[in-house]
Amino acid sequence: REDLIGTEHPVLNKAAAYFFTSADGGKKVRPMMVMLLSRALADTMGASGLRDGSSLFTNPLQWQRNDLPEAQRRLAEISEMIHTASLFHDDVIDGADTRRGNPAVHTVFGNKMAILAGDYLLARASISLARLRNVDVVETMSTIIEHLVRGEVMQMRGTSSTDGKNERMTYYLKKNFYKTGSLMANSCRSAALLAECPPSLVAASYNYGKHVGMAFQLVDDVLDFEGNISSMGKPALADLNAGLATAPVLFAAETYPELETLMDRKFKETGDIDIAKELVFESNGIERTKQLARVHAE
Repeated sequence: REDLIGTEHPVLNKAAAYFFTSADGGKKVRPMMVMLLSRALADTMGASGLRDGSSLFTNPLQWQRNDLPEAQRRLAEISEMIHTASLFHDDVIDGADTRRGNPAVHTVFGNKMAILAGDYLLARASISLARLRNVDVVETMSTIIEHLVRGEVMQMRGTSSTDGKNERMTYYLKKNFYKTGSLMANSCRSAALLAECPPSLVAASYNYGKHVGMAFQLVDDVLDFEGNISSMGKPALADLNAGLATAPVLFAAETYPELETLMDRKFKETGDIDIAKELVFESNGIERTKQLARVHAE
């Protein structure tokens, strides 16, 4: 950890390492995807024999870079650093009180330090990325940061009933790709690029990450209605309280058009959240969201 995020400033160091040192450091889905995909690609390419001291990575093929397992492991770490930095920023923007069952970073260190810690993590990730010495990977991973900003701006702007029902859903899915799918898709693509895989495997790796990412976010949106703080690390109905209309609401609005008015005013009036919750559960919105998630997962 020290070689990745170590800094001489004690407060900045503590803030930047906040999620990495806590008992619940998150599910680590993104780095696990990168490492498991790296092994799958190695097996597909015909690699054999485990790397010394490794239970996952195989020895690189003769024409691949000698430090490929180490480079792919570092890529996995970089993906988690970028994700964690985005959480620091998101929680400040959303005014969230908790994350992963713990107080959000900005509630502990203040908004300014949370933003600076997120910026610092992105800077350290960029340095580690450059040290991989692969221009295509640097470009691919840098695209993730651009997409995270685009997705956050899209979420802040939102849509209105004048855009039409189909436009709302299209906008929502595009936003989901920028905020969630892109990180998984481009991290997986980068793992294939590091391994110098043929274009077909690079494209397959990207699509794998993209569809897992989209399914992941759809399930997360379902859990906002069906889960609780112990299972999600954040309160239920957090999206509605933040004024966000997710897939269960968008699908429910096809049966209950009155939800359009509530979405337009971002569920800000008294009783809006309770009404939206009731209509979502009375509709097939949650089940259709699960079905869409399964489509992406398959």
